[in-house]
Amino acid sequence: MPTRPPFDRSVFRRPSAQPGVTRRTVLGGALALAGAMTGAGALAGGSAAHAAAASGEPLWFGVSGPLTGPSAQYGAQWKKGFDLALDQINADGGIQGRPLRYVFEDSQNDPRQSIAIAQKFVADPRILIELGDFSSPASMAASPIYQRAGLVQFGFTNSHPDFTKGGDFVWSNSISQAEEQPNVADFAVTSLKLKRLAVLHLNTDWGRTSKDIFVKAAKERGAEVVAAEGYLPEEKDFRSTLVRVREANPDGIVLISYYADGAAIARQLKPVGLTQPVVAVGSVYSPKFLELGGEAVNGVHTRANFFPAEPRPEVQRFVAAYRAKHNEEPDAFAAYAYDAVLVAQAVIAAGGTDRTAIRDAFTRVKDIPSVIFGKATFDPDTRRVSGVRNVKLVVRDGAFALWDGAPPTSATN
Repeated sequence: MPTRPPFDRSVFRRPSAQPGVTRRTVLGGALALAGAMTGAGALAGGSAAHAAAASGEPLWFGVSGPLTGPSAQYGAQWKKGFDLALDQINADGGIQGRPLRYVFEDSQNDPRQSIAIAQKFVADPRILIELGDFSSPASMAASPIYQRAGLVQFGFTNSHPDFTKGGDFVWSNSISQAEEQPNVADFAVTSLKLKRLAVLHLNTDWGRTSKDIFVKAAKERGAEVVAAEGYLPEEKDFRSTLVRVREANPDGIVLISYYADGAAIARQLKPVGLTQPVVAVGSVYSPKFLELGGEAVNGVHTRANFFPAEPRPEVQRFVAAYRAKHNEEPDAFAAYAYDAVLVAQAVIAAGGTDRTAIRDAFTRVKDIPSVIFGKATFDPDTRRVSGVRNVKLVVRDGAFALWDGAPPTSATN
């Protein structure tokens, strides 16, 4: 299990004055940082220099996601994106003068915890919309609770094709795996010219569904899938699985993984004699993948819906503001979280404090500012946003870089 990433302890409090909040809760939404966002070209709201900071009674959204456990780095990146968006929104007057804030409950990306958190949020009348959980299995376990109670569950990183089928209170701006996996197949087969593929996938509902979609898409593009191996989220030793993969003689390896398990697999490829190129799904795009994988992840190809070097103006405005606040580069999950708060702001502004009106606002709001999409509009039938951009990346010298079209090399060279 990876070590727990460092957190700013100043955000942890015992909120005795707030009902329904425990020690494991993070309260977000501080008011504006002095001058940090001025000139940064914030996407959220207008110019912080020309509006009074919000100071009324707060409006709250809830977050269910991992702050501890194997997926903790995703929650840490979420929080940085949330906080940047709220600095900008609240500096610009919030929502009709009321600051937007959040309660972050640590689910550890565990469906049992996400269910308990859902029960807590639906019973708390302050919570106007819920964001999360991180993985589709954790979110989908809780969806029936949100649906029955009439509280929007906004799964902004939930790519399982069936996630938004959970009901009319279940929405997402994450690209569905039904769209994403064909993109991965295009990268592996069409761009990198790999024809005999071995697929290693998480043996979860998300992983199996993603694998099935990928295999179908790869075959449609003329590739042969010579091996498909599932593994459990808690697995650490992949040697016996990788020996079977080696015996299948693939010319490329596809990882349907998160950053921790993807990095662990990469580190164990060369010791069993696997030096083929590796293509991974976008969920490995995290600083932790580089940290945990070390030299073993050099050469890994992946795709992302966000990359800091993209020249699009909305990306560069976000990156500048994020650097000013956090003194580091944002990853895709910080951008997803930032966009999620902009969506929450838009639907709360349109729907007020009525949970059903907030749901209905998803069908009315148009062209929400977005780092990932440029502008986001929801399809009322799929309850998702279409038109997401994808960027092709490769790990080079311990860092993610834009893929320049060069032929693939070993991920362990």
